[in-house]
Amino acid sequence: MATKIKIDPVTRLEGHLKIEVEIDSTNKVISAYSTGNMFRGFEKILIGRDPRDSIHITQRICGLCPVSHSIAAVKAVEDSFKYTPSFNAKLLRNLIQGGNYLSDHILHFYHLALLDYVKGPAKSPWTPGYSGDYRLTDAENQALIDNYLKALEIRRKAHEMTAIFSGKIPHVMSIVPGGVTKQPTSTDINKFKTYLNEITTFIDNQYMNDLNFIANKYSDYYNIGKGCGNLLTYGVFDIDTNGNNLFKSGIYINGSYYSMDLTKIKEYAKYSWYTDASGNLHPSVGKTEPSYGKTGAYSWLKAPRYDGQVFEVGPLARMFMNKEYTRGISVMDRHMARGLETKKLAQQMLTWIDGVSTSTNPYKQLPLPTSGTGVGLTEAPRGALGHWLNFSNKALTNYQVLTPTCWNVSPRDDMSQMGALEQALIGVTIQDINQPIELLRIVHSFDPCTGCSVHVIDPEKNLKAKFVVSTPNPNGVL
Repeated sequence: MATKIKIDPVTRLEGHLKIEVEIDSTNKVISAYSTGNMFRGFEKILIGRDPRDSIHITQRICGLCPVSHSIAAVKAVEDSFKYTPSFNAKLLRNLIQGGNYLSDHILHFYHLALLDYVKGPAKSPWTPGYSGDYRLTDAENQALIDNYLKALEIRRKAHEMTAIFSGKIPHVMSIVPGGVTKQPTSTDINKFKTYLNEITTFIDNQYMNDLNFIANKYSDYYNIGKGCGNLLTYGVFDIDTNGNNLFKSGIYINGSYYSMDLTKIKEYAKYSWYTDASGNLHPSVGKTEPSYGKTGAYSWLKAPRYDGQVFEVGPLARMFMNKEYTRGISVMDRHMARGLETKKLAQQMLTWIDGVSTSTNPYKQLPLPTSGTGVGLTEAPRGALGHWLNFSNKALTNYQVLTPTCWNVSPRDDMSQMGALEQALIGVTIQDINQPIELLRIVHSFDPCTGCSVHVIDPEKNLKAKFVVSTPNPNGVL
């Protein structure tokens, strides 16, 4: 008879996630279930609102990657307007989103994942924790904990840098349909450069060195946690006005690269707490109708699939698609790809900031059409992020968000295929079933953010609370 191990909640991530696995007599995982424990209602909140409101409301889905939601939302709105912003606006958006990337990747390595490998001091916030399979000396541990603390300072500076052009962070204000409302000055540019140089130095001299050190100490994790082996990315960071990106779009499957076909994306809901009518749909016509307690279901996440196949998204997918990191797909490969992406992006931002014009207005006021349909695709730090919208009479009639963690941490689909994380857990051997650190290392390598994927619900009443959200005059202006 199989033994069950449950981690609930999984900590050091954003949101609420439960992992349950079954192991055989040799402690090898033979089955896995990942559960997003909260319901997301943002799509329903947006119905009836001015489509431009989506840029600010969807950022409240998550405090870790709000910039990516603003980018996806503004692209969806601009797509419905048939408008392409100026290159200067694109540069500023790149710098704002890039600043969020740097902060988020540093956060992930030092403050979310590192304590799976480094034993912290015997005091809060490093306790309570597991005690097994730590391979570093006391001096090595201390050096990494010192950089853990230094990384907090660097993250703060990354936020301060980003706010120069975004107004504030999290939940930026300057990204709107038509461009960026912040007119950059030479003082802004010089201040941004000062921050960026310090952050880049930390990435090159601390982050990358610490990452390589951990990878060498735990090299066996290059062979653990592969999962489905398929990779997908929408592309991110515009490098011109013709749709080319710093990180390319595409898919990787069975060892080959292919271009992206958005029509092949569907979300399934057989094992999700949504009505059957909410499943087997393309996100452009997606529905979000909760059905808590549905027989067989075990998660508030839907199961997105591309051409019926399971795909992983994130930094590893982006670096694979660029063919800049193709060593493999595993726990440690995800960490290495994330670090190398951080280094590449910081260097690219040094070029972008030099290209920003102080004489060209990066914003153009746009009239709101009566009706429209749009899609906005980008990459959050954790992977592929898409927003789909429809509006008529100047008010939203449908809005769907498909987040990276839905791709990575989905439950089984209608064909009973396990999600990417669930598959990555299969086959790993647990040394101590009372301290299943191996499971945490696999989970954290995906950098899950279930706050983006789900939102809270009362299991007794099937809702969190009743809200009356007034709909603004659709003829109003920003």
